[in-house]
Amino acid sequence: MDSKANDRRRKALRWQVPFLLLLIVATVLIIRHQNLMPYQLAKGPVFGTFYSVKYQCDDDLQSLILDELKRVDASLSAFNDTSVISRVNANKDMTTDERFEEVFSLAQKVAEQTDGCFDITVAPLVNAWGFGFKQGISPTQQAIDSIMPFIGYKKVKLQAHRIVKEHAQTMLDASAIAKGYACDRVATLLRAHDVQNFVVEIGGEVVAQGKSEKGEPWRVGIAQPVDDSLSVDIPNMAVLSMDNCAMATSGNYRNFYYRDGKKYAHTINPHEGRPVQHSLLSATVVARNCATADAYATAFMVMGLDKAKTLLEGHSELSAFFIFADSTGDYHTWCSPKLEKKLMK
Repeated sequence: MDSKANDRRRKALRWQVPFLLLLIVATVLIIRHQNLMPYQLAKGPVFGTFYSVKYQCDDDLQSLILDELKRVDASLSAFNDTSVISRVNANKDMTTDERFEEVFSLAQKVAEQTDGCFDITVAPLVNAWGFGFKQGISPTQQAIDSIMPFIGYKKVKLQAHRIVKEHAQTMLDASAIAKGYACDRVATLLRAHDVQNFVVEIGGEVVAQGKSEKGEPWRVGIAQPVDDSLSVDIPNMAVLSMDNCAMATSGNYRNFYYRDGKKYAHTINPHEGRPVQHSLLSATVVARNCATADAYATAFMVMGLDKAKTLLEGHSELSAFFIFADSTGDYHTWCSPKLEKKLMK
């Protein structure tokens, strides 16, 4: 019996050794190819801002990336008169598409979880305030009061691929979630082409996976909320190490106004119809996907520092970095404990 068993083991080894050698050789070749594969950069204007996609791939995927961004624009851009959201706002009888429905459903979920601090129906208020922020002209209280009956995420529903409104005057605004969603769509496209290492950035919203060309985690800065929106050398308050996660920031340096000598972010409170007035100047959220991070970053800007920190206690899937001002205007920061491990020293 022992002799037969030994024979079987020897025969097994004769098959296993070549297989293991082949596996080792294949692994070495794959790693070598991965190391030699170039990093490519696709960038340009989109959604009134800019996109930048760095990815490791033998193929040039820029045209496919642009096609995906155009599909998002055709669904969610309020500046595109033929987009799905524009036609919904114009009360056209139409069927919604996959991208619109994904964003609408997520927006309603975040609205529910934030008690309406994130609200996709805020569009009429955004339009009413418009450029008044820069010109120092505010809509009258009467104008705000006339709009408020049409605001509220519970006043609009998605049924059988159609939007149903309680009021025809209700309009949708996806600007606080669309850039993050577009990052997610581009990331999905890259993964479908077996891209393992990439970073997607659109207007400050980011999805990162794998390693940079230096073989290190992607480094993404959180900008200090300075006043000069044209500055190309904005200092960072922090730098995050990112791998297989998404990040979005609301209340960045481009969106501030002054009142009574104090600085406030351009975020409309959908409960009050007015811009928020509290110490929180910037909310950066890290989440599994960028659309979720984008929506919660806006919600936190509406809530303010204390309420945002309280909500985070019940959402272990989220982490955040907040920049706020004290009574003298000096900057301070607060970071979720689990996010501190991602901060670069």
